[in-house]
Amino acid sequence: MSASSATERERPGSQGDYAHILPITTRWADMDIYGHVNNVVFYSYFDTVVNEYLMAQGVLDPEQSPVIGLVVETRCAYFRSLTFPAPVRAGLRVARLGSSSVRYEIGIFQGADESACAQGHFVHVYVDRHTRRPVALPEPLRAALLPLVKG
Repeated sequence: MSASSATERERPGSQGDYAHILPITTRWADMDIYGHVNNVVFYSYFDTVVNEYLMAQGVLDPEQSPVIGLVVETRCAYFRSLTFPAPVRAGLRVARLGSSSVRYEIGIFQGADESACAQGHFVHVYVDRHTRRPVALPEPLRAALLPLVKG
């Protein structure tokens, strides 16, 4: 890898890169002293879009599901600040569908802007709720995630 490619900054994706879009509204509590949405709030948006999708598909019941996803890796690249009040859209896709894990990729967009303010990923390892040992993805979960797999 050359020195120039090692320092090349990631470019923001566009909303069309994501199979599922969830509208979210910024909250007053999301803001920090610097007048923008605090960086940790973006991870909350990531978690929200993934779990909203899974619950809407009927493959996650946070209180009863025998198999749950635990986050084992996260990353976020920030391109522009978000502010309050403002509509936000979280885009979701699946980059990797493994035997017991899923890599979700998320883009965060503000207003009518088609270019991501931030984008990143997190990896869920699916485990038995009680033993916390990895298990194979249940077939209904796998089927619900297939439409999100990026092409």
